[in-house]
Amino acid sequence: MTRIPGGLVDRSRTLSFTFDGTRYEGHPGDTLASALMANGVRLVGRSFKYHRPRGIFSAGSEEPNALVTLRSGARAEPNTRATCVELYDGLAATSQNRWPCLDFDALAVNDIASPFLAAGFYYKTFMWPKPFWEKLYEPLIRRAAGLGALGRDPDPDAYDKGFLHCDLLVIGGGAAGLAAALTAGRAGASVILADEDFRLGGRLLMESHLLDDGPAAAWVAAAEADLDTMPNVRILRRTTVFGSYDHGIFGAIERVGDHLPRPETVRQTLWRITARHSILAAGATERHIPFADNDRPGILLGGALRAYVNRWGVTPQARDSDRVAIFTDNDDGHRTAADLVARGVPVLAVIDPRRDARRFGEYQLFSGATVTGSTGRRSLTSIEITRDGRSDVLECAVLGVSGGWNPNVHLASHHRGRPQWSQAHQAFLPPADLPPGMAVAGAAAGHGSPHAALRSGAQTAARLLDCSAALLPHAEDAPLCQLPLWHVPGRGRAWVDFQSDVTVKDIALAHRENMRSVEHLKRWTTLGMATDQGKTANVTALGVMAELTGASVAQTGTTVFRPPYTPVALAALGGGDSGMTFRPTRLTPTHGFAVAHGARLVEAGQWMRAQMFPRAGETHWRDTVDREVMAVRAGVGLCDVTTLGKIDVQGADAGAFLDRIYCNAMASLRVGKVRYGLMLREDGFAYDDGTCARLADTHYVVTTTTANAGLVYSRMEFARQCLWPDLDVQLISTTDAWAQIAVAGPKSRALLERVVDGFDMSNAAVPFMSCAALTVCGGVRARLFRISFSGELAYEIAVPARYGNALMARLADLGQDLGVTPYGTEALSVLRIEKGHAAAAELNGQTTAQMVGMGRMVSTRKDSIGAVMSRRKGLVSDTRRLVGLRAIDPAARIPAGAHLFAQGAARVTATDQGWVTSACWSPHLKTPIALGFLADGAERMGETIVAANPLEGDEVTLTVTSPHFIDPEGDRLRG
Repeated sequence: MTRIPGGLVDRSRTLSFTFDGTRYEGHPGDTLASALMANGVRLVGRSFKYHRPRGIFSAGSEEPNALVTLRSGARAEPNTRATCVELYDGLAATSQNRWPCLDFDALAVNDIASPFLAAGFYYKTFMWPKPFWEKLYEPLIRRAAGLGALGRDPDPDAYDKGFLHCDLLVIGGGAAGLAAALTAGRAGASVILADEDFRLGGRLLMESHLLDDGPAAAWVAAAEADLDTMPNVRILRRTTVFGSYDHGIFGAIERVGDHLPRPETVRQTLWRITARHSILAAGATERHIPFADNDRPGILLGGALRAYVNRWGVTPQARDSDRVAIFTDNDDGHRTAADLVARGVPVLAVIDPRRDARRFGEYQLFSGATVTGSTGRRSLTSIEITRDGRSDVLECAVLGVSGGWNPNVHLASHHRGRPQWSQAHQAFLPPADLPPGMAVAGAAAGHGSPHAALRSGAQTAARLLDCSAALLPHAEDAPLCQLPLWHVPGRGRAWVDFQSDVTVKDIALAHRENMRSVEHLKRWTTLGMATDQGKTANVTALGVMAELTGASVAQTGTTVFRPPYTPVALAALGGGDSGMTFRPTRLTPTHGFAVAHGARLVEAGQWMRAQMFPRAGETHWRDTVDREVMAVRAGVGLCDVTTLGKIDVQGADAGAFLDRIYCNAMASLRVGKVRYGLMLREDGFAYDDGTCARLADTHYVVTTTTANAGLVYSRMEFARQCLWPDLDVQLISTTDAWAQIAVAGPKSRALLERVVDGFDMSNAAVPFMSCAALTVCGGVRARLFRISFSGELAYEIAVPARYGNALMARLADLGQDLGVTPYGTEALSVLRIEKGHAAAAELNGQTTAQMVGMGRMVSTRKDSIGAVMSRRKGLVSDTRRLVGLRAIDPAARIPAGAHLFAQGAARVTATDQGWVTSACWSPHLKTPIALGFLADGAERMGETIVAANPLEGDEVTLTVTSPHFIDPEGDRLRG
């Protein structure tokens, strides 16, 4: 064990966890990384391209190496940074990107082949030899791609989403963030403080700094307790703000249950935060110094080494005899050495290239020296240092590397603002053109000392909110002295991007191959394109590139930061919208009736509709559907058709407006009448159909298909506002306002007479295609439409939605002696196919009015959307027409989507004559029937053709018939 006294973990409790099947122990307050380190685990992963051994490199979300898969089975989550995983009892983690195991990875042979996998190798495989790409290169690259693997079963965890609003969003809970939140909270502003850690404090928890002569952690605890008492402050721990968007909107992921063996409620919540002002106090990320073989396990960032010692009370030493060294080009590395010595961890040496470097404690200092190499197989065993041309070898197992700090300006650049290079800070500072309402404070703005960070956070909040800054503790304010060293020249490979295996030589090669733009460099080398997005590599690479080009870092520039700041699970982005909650589900007004009568529900657009109503003894779904269909044909059936779009169109110019929307005339429709209508797209193709009823001189009710209800309404609204704003017409969608029930069958009139209030239901008073306003059931206002989708005598009666379920129940009760039968969408489909009504399958955006037999409806006496384009030669000359298709063999099955061929014709595209759109078993005709489009279909009645389904190898012989299988003259529906 490599635990040392101190730290912020609870050592009174022990937690058990496993890594690659081996059981270890840790404590509450540990991360998976600190617990592995405490158990002496050095090797935690393999690099992406060369499968080189990798150890823990950092202590935060910038970690490029320690990627693990958490949990197993359906709950497996790959590519999780061990440095961000809060330890819990029973946690199970496995390493990834290795085979057959982590200690012996056979794919490490890639490292031997590294000369053939240099920068841009995958682009070069595109070019020569050409046949190799498809047969060799692409399969190999695809097989090697990826790190961890997702489980194939559905994720059983729950996810949520929510919306928050505040005066001030503080991003980061370190020194600057806490000072800003205290200032704003005490001023009475509504504040949200979001931090990705499970404890507030940021770097204050990882340092030995004193605040007001006491431990920094004590001041953090007091500030946190103060904020918790403020009702206007909301603290979001375990929350990463991953993106800055327009209008002051931020995306954030709260890991609600990731620290629990099983989430008690939801696992993660996606927050959309709208803030008047925001302060980015995200701190800074330490960068490393590339030198030969600098990627061995045991080599980590100096600030991370200090963090593990101070916060978690662990060191990377596998044994007490292991020695620690520090390589730094700035004073911060010396602070690490001093903290280690103070905590009883002996420091072998500090190697500093600065000639004037000074000690911060009792340790050996090699000034004017650099680390030029290392040895070790799966962990570090020694380093080579060079000073004044002389090399020495120091045996050590741990090396902390500190190359300076990069402010975390990512969120400040999400609106395409370019970070600005600061020669004084030797780092990129936030862009001048920040997102509206945003300010940057603390280390993210270059104020890295505790005093500067606290002051920056408080003053920034005070300026934004025009209030007084909070009183702050006394803290250290020492400047950071640095001599930037971007890399140590040498013959070995010096690693810049650990996860993607990008070396200094790769950057040099990209430079020689003229990839000198930072964008080209990034893509040619894959630099910064892994899960860490180059947080520890990008700026170092730019420094190396600047040396190669002879330009300054400012002239070299930087790439554009884009969301997300850290990886976000797709399930969280969906906010739990999977399965039945994939999208909003709407229930019909008669849903209660349907459930009570045992309906099987089906998703239809956004609605859950009754698909069928099975009864006891029915062993097959077709038994139910056949019964429902025959009940409608012989008696009376009830079907909820509320889901059809309903649009009220009112105004003096309502008729003229609808004339331009529909291809057929609507202005001439008489009051109290209904007309079937067809709408065309701008290109002349049919896209929706329905009915138009005129209730009054200036009042029409338009119905649409269920699937296109929203689309039709939005297009009509666009036409009203943008195409013809001079027309006196208003629209409103009333789909949800009215429950509409189809009452169909020869006994439908008799049933409706029992619910209408003194209304004449005779054929003369309510003829086919008429409508009326009336009342039902003792005064409930209603609308009656005599229209038929089934081919039978039928009506649709609409009442306010709140009465829909009661009306359905009332009709079912009053029609018992008439054999009333509720039927679902499956029977509805069979009824309409038997009658030859076109529906969504026929109006799929690829058909014209002529094809569905409605060419004469496209009026030539008026203009309408799509009318002119529908007369294009290519559309007019299309001879395919809607026909009926009847199977010669009653035992056959007609597959919808099958292609139609003449008998004896080859089954190829050149001889394809059409396709089947809808098919079903007709209980009335006792045979399979279908609708489809067939070339010259109107002249081929009685001809025998073949429907072929090449994908499944099916063929069926059919007879071409009229699409009207039932009552072609329409006597039933007019009776």
